[in-house]
Amino acid sequence: MTCNISIILPAKNEAESLEKLLPELRQNFPEEEIIVVNDGSTDNTVEICERNQVTVVSHVYSMGNGAAIKTGTRNAAGNILVFMDADGQHSPEDINRLVEKVEEGFDMAVGARQMNTHASLTRRIGNTLYNKLASWMTGYPIEDLTSGFRAARARHFKKFLYLLPNKFSYPTTSTMAFFRSGLPVGYVPIKAANRSGERKSHIRLFHDGIRFLIIILKIGALFSPMRFFLPISGLLFMTGLAYYGYTYFNWGRLTNMSVLMFMASLFTFLIGIVSEQISALHYKDIIESKRRTVRS
Repeated sequence: MTCNISIILPAKNEAESLEKLLPELRQNFPEEEIIVVNDGSTDNTVEICERNQVTVVSHVYSMGNGAAIKTGTRNAAGNILVFMDADGQHSPEDINRLVEKVEEGFDMAVGARQMNTHASLTRRIGNTLYNKLASWMTGYPIEDLTSGFRAARARHFKKFLYLLPNKFSYPTTSTMAFFRSGLPVGYVPIKAANRSGERKSHIRLFHDGIRFLIIILKIGALFSPMRFFLPISGLLFMTGLAYYGYTYFNWGRLTNMSVLMFMASLFTFLIGIVSEQISALHYKDIIESKRRTVRS
């Protein structure tokens, strides 16, 4: 028999917070499956997990948060999977609220962090931009795209494991995959606490800027490539047209820059078409499965 809920915590050197979190989890969920994925920790994470009688699965070296999520999912027996951070940000008391949301009919429930609980102003701004962009792309209000505290039906989540990256942005990928497949996603407001023993974060403009760009591209590629690439193609075309008009009226000729803009517009448009077809293939089986379930 499978248990109803599996609680999965990816952990890398989080022994201090796990020592406080695991007893609370076990007290609130004495019969449920709790899995800690030890992502190459060098502290006593394994010892603390064994002491609290929770399942621990270890990576021989650090493979990343997304890889830990995939490992935990493959080892989980529950019908509903609950993912939460091991650093003390998420309250075990909110797990029932997420599960209740799933039982209402949603296939995924996300713990939406209130704006004043984000770690820093930079993260608040970044997450707001993520949410606005994703809401525009999907046509649905997305309250927290990057929250790692969520519950999902195992039968659906396991079908998207091959899409999840090994490092960051598994929340972004899974949310967009569920929306793209027509699986309803709900939100539960939560307050995220400060990390246990949190160190001062340092803003890395270049690193965070690249990360933001990758997430934007991932959102576009996963959900609606044409909605992402078509405006870019149109902008390039209008830029080329405007520059051609300028050079024609001043010198009576078509310049290489205008031709370059037109070619870039065409290539971007074609990339969008190809991406749209590839995106549709990713979700073909899931969408058909969902249709059969609705009919039955």
